[in-house]
Amino acid sequence: MAKRSSWKGPFVDVSLLLDKRDVLNTFSRNSVILPSFVNKIIRVHNGKSFVSLKIVEDMIGFKLGEFVSTRVRHLYKKKK
Repeated sequence: MAKRSSWKGPFVDVSLLLDKRDVLNTFSRNSVILPSFVNKIIRVHNGKSFVSLKIVEDMIGFKLGEFVSTRVRHLYKKKK
């Protein structure tokens, strides 16, 4: 995957920057987590539903989609 140019800066969806609520819903999995998002709860869409994600300092610089899985783990049913 190609890296974004450093002169452009990190990509963040505008709706995440403008909204001042503590709980935000977003479809933008490719947005970078900024320091202003710390201690907020962001609900990220995984393709089927929204998954709650509490932002902590260690997540700064990563993308929102890295913390929300889109795959469902397959489990075999147990026979009686």
